[in-house]
Amino acid sequence: MSLKKRSIILLFAAAALTVANSFTFLKKQVLASMDEENPKIKKLRLSDGFKAEHLYSPSEADKGSWVAMTFDDKGRMITSDQYGSLYRLKIPPIGSASSKPSVEKIKIGKGANVDEVGMGYANGLLYAFNSLYVMINNGKNNKDFPRSSGLYRLQDTNNDDHFDKITLLKELVGQGEHGPHSIVLSPDGKSLYVIAGNHTDVPEMDGYRLPSNWQEDNLFPLIKDPRGHANDRMAPGGWIASLDPEGKKWELVSAGYRNAFDLAFNEVGDLFAYDADMEWDFGQPWYRPTRINHSTSGSEHGWRTGNSKWSPSYPDNLPPVINIGQGSPTNLLHLKDAKFPAKYRSSLLAFDWSFGIMHAIHLKPEGASYTAEREEFLSGIPLPLTDGTIGPDGALYFLTGGRRLESDLYRVSYVGSESTAPVAIKPINAENQLRRDLEKYHVAGADKSAIKKAWPELNNSDRFIRYAARLVLEHQPVSEWQSKALSEKDAVAKTQALISLIRMGDGSKKNEILNALSSINFKSLNEGEQLDILRAYELAFLRMGEPEGDTKTKVIALLNSQYPARTAQLNRSLSKVLLYLDAPGAVDKTLALMKIEKEPGTESLMEETATASSDLILRNPQYGSDIAEMLANMPPMQHTYYATVLSMAKKGWTEKTRETYFSWFKKAFGYKGGRSYVGFIDRARKLALENVPADKVEYYNQLSGADLLTSNGNEIVDMSYPKGPGRRWKVESAAKLIDEGLSGRDFKNGKAMFAATTCKNCHTMRGEGGAIGPDLTQLGTRFSSKDMLEAIIDPNKAVSDQYAASQISLKDGNSLVGRLVNEDDKFYYISSNPFAPDMLEKVLKADVVSVKSSQVSMMFPGLINSLNEDELKDLMAYLMSGGNENNKMFSSK
Repeated sequence: MSLKKRSIILLFAAAALTVANSFTFLKKQVLASMDEENPKIKKLRLSDGFKAEHLYSPSEADKGSWVAMTFDDKGRMITSDQYGSLYRLKIPPIGSASSKPSVEKIKIGKGANVDEVGMGYANGLLYAFNSLYVMINNGKNNKDFPRSSGLYRLQDTNNDDHFDKITLLKELVGQGEHGPHSIVLSPDGKSLYVIAGNHTDVPEMDGYRLPSNWQEDNLFPLIKDPRGHANDRMAPGGWIASLDPEGKKWELVSAGYRNAFDLAFNEVGDLFAYDADMEWDFGQPWYRPTRINHSTSGSEHGWRTGNSKWSPSYPDNLPPVINIGQGSPTNLLHLKDAKFPAKYRSSLLAFDWSFGIMHAIHLKPEGASYTAEREEFLSGIPLPLTDGTIGPDGALYFLTGGRRLESDLYRVSYVGSESTAPVAIKPINAENQLRRDLEKYHVAGADKSAIKKAWPELNNSDRFIRYAARLVLEHQPVSEWQSKALSEKDAVAKTQALISLIRMGDGSKKNEILNALSSINFKSLNEGEQLDILRAYELAFLRMGEPEGDTKTKVIALLNSQYPARTAQLNRSLSKVLLYLDAPGAVDKTLALMKIEKEPGTESLMEETATASSDLILRNPQYGSDIAEMLANMPPMQHTYYATVLSMAKKGWTEKTRETYFSWFKKAFGYKGGRSYVGFIDRARKLALENVPADKVEYYNQLSGADLLTSNGNEIVDMSYPKGPGRRWKVESAAKLIDEGLSGRDFKNGKAMFAATTCKNCHTMRGEGGAIGPDLTQLGTRFSSKDMLEAIIDPNKAVSDQYAASQISLKDGNSLVGRLVNEDDKFYYISSNPFAPDMLEKVLKADVVSVKSSQVSMMFPGLINSLNEDELKDLMAYLMSGGNENNKMFSSK
């Protein structure tokens, strides 16, 4: 070949290569541009330097709604449909031209030996020990999938890349969204940890780091949830256990959760869980926000049914690392393996399903445990987050879906300028190590060195160390330390040791224990130490019975002299103990506290949260409506506490004090709390009525507001309350109904439904109502009935700029969602609550990165779903008439 010809060929080859490279580059640019315009990406708010990719939509491919994921040893993703099968995906590398994974349904076996039932219905997945561990969460009578709830192990015994062996490691009694959940690998890679919600029985264990003698342990008058939730679920609630890879040895590690869905280890091997709140408890003194717990060995976190949830201050449970706020926790992971900047590598990522937020929880070691700061890492409206994990490539992969909602798979990677190199792990501090040293003794079996190690730490200033030391005693024979507890001189050590003796003893030392407690100089202690002593008294009464004779007189005299105390928390504990004992003057003192609008220390009882409740309202109007109404008319929680505890008082009443007390209930029914609020108030009222003279029951019944309540006591009687039965109205079905005609409608009921569906809170009709949304008086002259129905049923379809909410991104990484109602040179003024438009949040403009309109309407969807056909017709006639009673649509009656 001539040199000239070869040069021509090389020139063409180079040109072809240049064109090919240019084409590949352009293709990547086009794909990236398309992804940025993808509405599934546009709705995301990401932290600086991060990029999101939408990889797959299982629901669009008829593969269900995915809620669990893991990566196998070949870098493939395995996922599960909440109500269906398992799938295996090959994920294209970051930056590849093709971003779509290949997806296959996992079948167990091969050829003629395929198990037709297969696997699925998993809330948790983990690939470890050359096996796929599957936590099935399934109903008992599910004909479509007969496998029971429990932990299963799938193995490939012949190395052909197909699972062919299924082993049930342990069947679990529990199902549904509070059933068995997640599985993680231990830090040393030798064992597994599993977590289950409070509707899952604790199975028989081979070991118990938390002694299994749990009880409800609350003197507060028990009122189970009036709507029936978890009424048969008693201590210890949700739990965590560890097990070996074969599932032969199980050990209970921690308990006392409501519905912690997931757990994660940090870079130094400490364990954390993300627990759920009970949204129906909003506005009640026993409400507990969603929270991150440090799940130490033998830890108890105090969930109990109904109103019996423990205060975080109780010494026999541990407090949260951080309260996040309202929400629905689904996933918790640690970012130690992520290719993210250093600030994230020691942080947790907590997923909230309800409000579509990933919370970055930046942990800070403090003593034997941690404190934390929260950052909004990623959010979207709507974004029902289900599960997530760090892939082999260091990117974050996450799923949305659940409850058969539209499901999507995303990848988030860091593309900013900061280094993503591995970060050196800092050694644990001395307090953390001491706690771990004590936890080695959290196993049954006599060991005198254990008592010797633990005793000096019972008065340690670190609460987690005190707790760990006390549990060491509880794993040792009582006879080895009982006399030492009774004779201890140090007040703090004595209190902790006596709590263990009350919990583990047989009750024969009741008087000695109470006398030992009474010998402590109560006045000389700080508030926390006094609360611990009051908790010890409470436990003694619950576990060993009410004191008698001189002992009772002595206890009452001691505690009565301290009541009322200097803080609201101390008054809660003292009122409970003294009213249980029918102490002289306790009723009068407690009623006097109910007249104080705000006691010192009340703020500490509110359990400060990292997210503002008002900011969550418009992130998910379906769940936000309850928050909005409550914030507009908050119940006085401290007064609710006193009113409930007074319901057990049998002595110390006069006619005047009873008049004052029962009148309070009628006023309380006017406040707005979570869905169970009215029921809780009514049941406390009925408990109190059991203690009045028989001939006065009906009088106090009426005085306390019986006429305000529905027959079941769970709702307020309101002439505007829909009779129903409601239905999930669609535009087509509702329009068809209205097209049938609206003659002879009931004007009064139409106006009542305008109020009942909360339209009146935001809209004006003939000068009456709210001013958040447009005036509806002329609605019927401008829009058809179908237009109205579309706006009511799907308010997000067309959001007016005048009434749109805005998403405001802040420099600290967080965001706000609300209506921008005003601004000046320095501040934006944001209204987040449609039911309380005058409650404005003042946001410094210098702290704002961007302001963009939200695609979510301030109007809540589904407002008419509580109406029956006649009620909907009456409402539509009222709207179309512009509130004119003389319109021909209305009956003349």
